[in-house]
Amino acid sequence: MVFINNPQPTGVKKYAGLDHLRAWAITIVFFFHYRLFDHPEWINNVGNFGWTGVDLFFVLSGFLIASQLFEAISNGKQVQLKEFYIKRFFRIIPVYLFILVLYFTVPAFKEREGLSPLWKYLTFTQNFGLDLSKTHAFTHAWSLCIEEQFYLLLPFILWSAIRFKLLKVAAYLLPALFLLGITVRVFSWQHFITPLQGTENFGATWYQYIYYPTYCRLDGLLTGIGIAALFKYQPVIKTALTRHPNLVLTAGLALITTAYFICVDQQSFIASVWGFPLIAVAYGFMVMAAVSPTSLPGKYRSKVTEVIATLSYAIYLSHKAVIHLTQTIFTGFNIPSNSTIMFVLCAINCMLAAYLLHVAIEKPFLHIRNRILQHRI
Repeated sequence: MVFINNPQPTGVKKYAGLDHLRAWAITIVFFFHYRLFDHPEWINNVGNFGWTGVDLFFVLSGFLIASQLFEAISNGKQVQLKEFYIKRFFRIIPVYLFILVLYFTVPAFKEREGLSPLWKYLTFTQNFGLDLSKTHAFTHAWSLCIEEQFYLLLPFILWSAIRFKLLKVAAYLLPALFLLGITVRVFSWQHFITPLQGTENFGATWYQYIYYPTYCRLDGLLTGIGIAALFKYQPVIKTALTRHPNLVLTAGLALITTAYFICVDQQSFIASVWGFPLIAVAYGFMVMAAVSPTSLPGKYRSKVTEVIATLSYAIYLSHKAVIHLTQTIFTGFNIPSNSTIMFVLCAINCMLAAYLLHVAIEKPFLHIRNRILQHRI
């Protein structure tokens, strides 16, 4: 979670294809999380692979943010840290803090009991040591923590590499970190997961040591950064990849299909170690295809996916609470909580709630951000 909805940064072209991907990502995440509530049986089949929507968001974030930074660097400019952080702050923080206040001050808002300590949400460290046996509400903020850590570190790393003339050295960080993630997951599996196989604590421990920590979930972000680097600094490779974008898209679909079967058991060793990078690379191929205006996703614009993409961050933050409130209210009108009608009501209300958040909080703060940046210029 651009996090979950990162509009294309200034200086980076607006791609219709990426709106389709972002809309798809939040849709499958919604289906996946809906399974945590009373739901019709068909949701299980549709939503069981929806957890990968977060990985798609990571790839999109890595690509868009790195593209913005590489564009400045290639034009001979230093990375403007203050400007970058101002943009990210006003895009991410206001609506996040609003949702956080609701979770901590309105008991009925929480989908379940059990929140992480407030300081972990405020410092974006909630994804470290997140124990699902104790924490049950607003757990999906883990991905926003990773996004914020990424926003904090990437521009600073690039700024330092330029200042100390270490750009060539920094380029080796990408594959090194990718391989490190695989290595760390193998280590975590052997030391934390294997001893608990077959016990009731296995699932929560797997999430705590494999699924949530930043050092285990960099595959998508690194893939996105790698694509941005190839497109900016390797024009021959970019031309080769974008000459036949629908073939690239087909490759991505083939890889994500393979990943689906590998990750049927999400908490297996092969899924934990090799499934994550395969999913990241698969979505990377789709992103490379989507940025081409001649690809199927790049060729056709859709107002529906554009709206969903615009609201995706607000949907991500609020959807669990809205589902909980909707089911609580409408079961009082004798609508079964596990019915398809209830699902439709929850989906509509999530869109409406996200729209209100966008209009009342996101847009006003984006206007404030723009005025601050204009004044700086």
